[in-house]
Amino acid sequence: MRTPLMRIRLGGLVLALVFTVAVLGYRFLGGYGWLSAVYMVVITVSTVGYGETSDLSPQVQALTVAVILVGISASVYTFGGLIQVMLEGELERVLGKRRMIKDIQGLSGHSIICGYGRMGHNLALELKTQGRQLVVIDHDSEKVAEATSNGFLCVLGDATDEVTLQDAGLDRASTLVSTFPNDAESVFITLTARNLNSGIKIISRAERESTQQKLRQAGADTIVMPTVVGARQMGRMITRPSTAHLINLVDEGSNREFDLDELIVEEGNRLVGMTVEKTEAHRRHRLLVVAIKDASGVLRFNPAASEQFADGDVVMVVGHRDHISQFRSEFGMRTG
Repeated sequence: MRTPLMRIRLGGLVLALVFTVAVLGYRFLGGYGWLSAVYMVVITVSTVGYGETSDLSPQVQALTVAVILVGISASVYTFGGLIQVMLEGELERVLGKRRMIKDIQGLSGHSIICGYGRMGHNLALELKTQGRQLVVIDHDSEKVAEATSNGFLCVLGDATDEVTLQDAGLDRASTLVSTFPNDAESVFITLTARNLNSGIKIISRAERESTQQKLRQAGADTIVMPTVVGARQMGRMITRPSTAHLINLVDEGSNREFDLDELIVEEGNRLVGMTVEKTEAHRRHRLLVVAIKDASGVLRFNPAASEQFADGDVVMVVGHRDHISQFRSEFGMRTG
């Protein structure tokens, strides 16, 4: 089964061969000059014709008939392949876009990443590694194509525009992250997203300290300054290298067995009213309960053995990933 590109290549080769042989035939059989011979081939293959009658010699007439039959057949074959390529490409683009829209409409509780630059790219890969659903928004068609090729659902458009955010399923999303390096753009994205979904968690990037207050006022829950985070990490590597190494194991995922995870205690969960000691997290599951954050946002580090879990608590544990998974399954908890 020949593909459209194979048809174009084969048809083009036949056309070139017909053109060459026909020019030589008109030149030497019909006595035409080189330019006249080319002219004869062009008007013959294009079916423009010469008139109702012809005073050509029988040999040239036979050549003309052959050129018409073979030339037109090769032309139809070639341009048919070209049209097929164009139609298939357009059809694939339309169907691909519709399929992506349908997939996005089926999402709920997903994350929206605004911007597929270096930070957005790495963030998308990290979320994918964690098995999280996400949608990428970018106004650059090349970046959207790159994100799509990497297997991410995408929306091409301006993230400050309400329609674009709605196309990404903002009303059903749990988190929105603005990774654009332009602070003004991040403020507008945050403001628009907060107006459309008052309950969504918004994480925004900021380059200048003066932007933090504006992002807070616009509705950002968390603000990340890459330069500050990077400087702190470098400082930690200098002053507390072992601590920095431990944090890197968690942040970079270089150790696939060790992890720091957070588990949510929900209403009706077995953990409600139970103490840290009774869970036997350390003895049976080899886990360390690092901290507990209650529903009001208060964080309690290194909770005592008598500390009780309550509805809405977020439990942060450290240990082997398999042990964390077993602990989660035993108590019917979900990851934060």
